Amino acid sequence: MAASAASFGVVYLFVVVISMLGSSTYADLSKNFYSKSCPKVFTAVESVVKSAVSKEHRMGASLVRLFFHDCFVKGCDGSLLLDDTASFTGEKTAGPNNNSVRGFEVVDAIKARVEKVCPGVVSCADILAIAARDSVVILGGPDWDVKLGRRDSKTASFSAANSGVIPPPTATLSQLINRFNARGLSAKDMVALSGAHTIGKARCVLFRNRIYNETNIDGSFAKTRQRSCPRTSGSGDNNLAPLDVKTRNSFDLKYFKNLLNKKGLLHSDQILFNGGSTDSLVKTYSSNVKTFYSDFVTAMIKMGNITPLTGSKGEIRKNCRRPN
Repeated sequence: MAASAASFGVVYLFVVVISMLGSSTYADLSKNFYSKSCPKVFTAVESVVKSAVSKEHRMGASLVRLFFHDCFVKGCDGSLLLDDTASFTGEKTAGPNNNSVRGFEVVDAIKARVEKVCPGVVSCADILAIAARDSVVILGGPDWDVKLGRRDSKTASFSAANSGVIPPPTATLSQLINRFNARGLSAKDMVALSGAHTIGKARCVLFRNRIYNETNIDGSFAKTRQRSCPRTSGSGDNNLAPLDVKTRNSFDLKYFKNLLNKKGLLHSDQILFNGGSTDSLVKTYSSNVKTFYSDFVTAMIKMGNITPLTGSKGEIRKNCRRPN
């Protein structure tokens, strides 16, 4: 009886382990996924991203943000790229995305270039992952091997994008930590990924309350931002300000230095250094670029592993804006 119970325990453990491996969000992703089917994919993507970023540095931040907003909703499946159809309303006009996410034309250009090199092989979801990496590298940040093999969703969900999984700029520290934890990302991952705000810009409507009503903000910094962001709601809502005023077009650690000086543009930025549990991480990243880069790369790879479609699931879209 004891032997049988022990055997059952071993078999049960084996089944559980195999089940866990089978359901792993990244079991089928590989940095060598296209080594034979499309070896020129990296060159094709990089050429378009380089051109786009050279024309507008902000585009690098926009491409990173597309990847983040895609992965957080239904997993890294390219669903964010889909236009509305007769059968579903897409994610582009959901609250966190409307008048916010951008760069779709660049993704279209990348897809067109890749299709010329190897038609019907590379997914739009993988294109987002590669373009995000290339954007960081082009702007001076770290490099890493992107894990690939994602397939594209055939549908999108307006309601899922509006469900609160994407943290708003008004989020508290606990809300940020909880929402990242819900996607398998730790508080360290969250702070490291927030470091992507060392590039890019935000709209006045997203930081108006902070520069007029919050107290944990440098006075001169607040006044500078107020010049282009009037107090009155509806006035200048879309006026832009850099998330990192010091080196807005360079991927570096100045974002964290800004937080130490109470110069975080968004509430969700400054809350990372406001007497809470993430203060020590901000301090570390503000003075150690090697640690920041290492943790950022780890977090980006983990984020790219969020429930991708692999194997026979989904499809390889011919056009990133619509299902085949």
